[in-house]
Amino acid sequence: MSRPITIAVIFGGQSGEHEVSLVSAHAVMSNLDPARYQIEPIGIGKDGRWWHGPGALAALMESADPDRLPTSATMATPGPVRELGRVGTPGWMLPPVDVIFPVLHGPYGEDGAIQGLFELAGIPYVGCGVAASAVGMDKGLMKAAFAAAGLPVLPWLLVRRHELAAVETVCEWIEATLHFPIFVKPANLGSSVGVSKARDRAELIAGLREAARYDRRIIVEQGIPAREIEISVLGNDQIAVSLPGEIIPAGEWYDYHAKYIDGGSQAVVPAALSSEQVAQVQALAAQAFQAIDGAGLARVDFLLDRDQGTLWLNEVNTMPGFTPISMYAKMWAASGLAYPQLLDRLVELALERATHGWGNKG
Repeated sequence: MSRPITIAVIFGGQSGEHEVSLVSAHAVMSNLDPARYQIEPIGIGKDGRWWHGPGALAALMESADPDRLPTSATMATPGPVRELGRVGTPGWMLPPVDVIFPVLHGPYGEDGAIQGLFELAGIPYVGCGVAASAVGMDKGLMKAAFAAAGLPVLPWLLVRRHELAAVETVCEWIEATLHFPIFVKPANLGSSVGVSKARDRAELIAGLREAARYDRRIIVEQGIPAREIEISVLGNDQIAVSLPGEIIPAGEWYDYHAKYIDGGSQAVVPAALSSEQVAQVQALAAQAFQAIDGAGLARVDFLLDRDQGTLWLNEVNTMPGFTPISMYAKMWAASGLAYPQLLDRLVELALERATHGWGNKG
């Protein structure tokens, strides 16, 4: 019998999606086959310190913001844990592993930063490489890549934090190009953290200032009456796409509270779409994945105009929420790939990617 694959599951991080990462990591570690994998849990605190050991997840959950933990959060089992310190400090060192599963969302985890560390260390890892992660994290770069590939994106503008010193002038510029309602988003964040919907000038100013709390680059995007359609992508050179799903938010739109706290949002899988619409979503999802040079996995999100029937590409999420009830996994389950087997496939793709010269080492 071959030895188990040693896999480091890394979670937490310093972004606004810290708590979501903890729940995703708990699900991943609970569903990795112990006969196939030896798990090394590694947590990154909000202060940037790294922790290693069976109790790492429990330690970070204990210090997490309870108001940001999803209602489905389950406390991990306490156990021994040791501090690795911060990256670059004396004595900092990753334990010997065969592959890394970075269950990290947002800046410093999903934006290419930590992927660059893995590349330097020469360790295979699950998910997109440095460039794809960086482009997939920054909504401005992402939308530019989509537009260059001829993919359908809604009208949008980029605002920089320092420009808000003349916020009324910025609003006049925005209103000359877009019309209310308008969505305002930090360019480099996910899980709808810092996102707001503006229906007038006052809400636009408030939304710009809220987004500026999280990022110096702010996306301002045309709002439409939309159905939220999502689809899962899996693969490296050979890309597979799932059946699409639809999110029916508990509130007016799918904000952080509706996603993780309220519990009233509905996920319909598969989505009620025509065969032609399904084919269009699947084709566009594969093209979007290729446009950022994706690898491993991504969830691709669309907006389907309720009035016009037009399909718009919204964004690619290179490390989506990863519990069995998260949309990424649910869409694969509906397509015939169960959660434990999905994890196996992602590990296989990580090792394949390293073997065949993907990434910066090309």
